[in-house]
Amino acid sequence: MTIRIPPRSGTAFELKKGQLLTVFDPKGEQVSDLVAFNAHDRREYLSSGRSIDYAGRMFLSTDDILYSNRSVPMLTIVEDEVGRHDFSLTPCSRETFSIIYGDEDPHHGCQGNLEMALAPYGIGPDAIPIAFNVFMHVAVDSDSGEIKVLPPKSKPGEKTVFRAEMDLVVAMTACSAGQSNNFRYKPIDYRVSDAA
Repeated sequence: MTIRIPPRSGTAFELKKGQLLTVFDPKGEQVSDLVAFNAHDRREYLSSGRSIDYAGRMFLSTDDILYSNRSVPMLTIVEDEVGRHDFSLTPCSRETFSIIYGDEDPHHGCQGNLEMALAPYGIGPDAIPIAFNVFMHVAVDSDSGEIKVLPPKSKPGEKTVFRAEMDLVVAMTACSAGQSNNFRYKPIDYRVSDAA
């Protein structure tokens, strides 16, 4: 069964070891912030730094492993129709919208949506790490280090598939930051299935 995450919202669920998580961009050019925690010890979480370090590159795709803060595999990318995601920028928040966009009444962003989704699992705001930003397109200048957030490369219906390497609590969003999705807020779809 495919489940839809409405625009500017989030959800959390359990993913068992060996199960597949398929993330779809139903309308194109949308981002999903994805975080994960060890279901049996939630102090172990998805680590951008470990994953990028072990892959030896900034942009992860098919066959790459997403590691925990304890250097244990959490998720493996087993299929990737888009090939460009971000694992460097933190979930957007009220402060993001205030500082970057100058909003006087800012939205709570993906950070707020992740907080609400993870609260029933006993995971607090300060435990939320840098997300694996599925479909997010961030360009990095190799000399200056300047970053630019560009419209995602994902087309309607394209997907990325992850395999759980341990029992997980996963939280995902349909991104709330206009700069990340070409200022068109759209849903994200996902499906959990057993491996064939």
